[in-house]
Amino acid sequence: EEKKELLSDMDSILSYVKQIEEMKIETTGEPCVFTQGSPVVVNVWREDEIKVQEFSKEVITKQFPDAQDGFLKVKKIL
Repeated sequence: EEKKELLSDMDSILSYVKQIEEMKIETTGEPCVFTQGSPVVVNVWREDEIKVQEFSKEVITKQFPDAQDGFLKVKKIL
């Protein structure tokens, strides 16, 4: 029984791998490393973008259920 289940699992995994291998990957001219016929993009850098935030610390603190001295209070995890 366990052997049949394992064979079924392996079959579905191999089927999924075959689907991935058949995918066509379009590249953007970024550096690629080819591994077993499939391109893998590595070391892709992007420029940092400064985004203007539409909210302030006070707005967030007011919306949080429990805050003290400008900090958000949460339950202890450990």
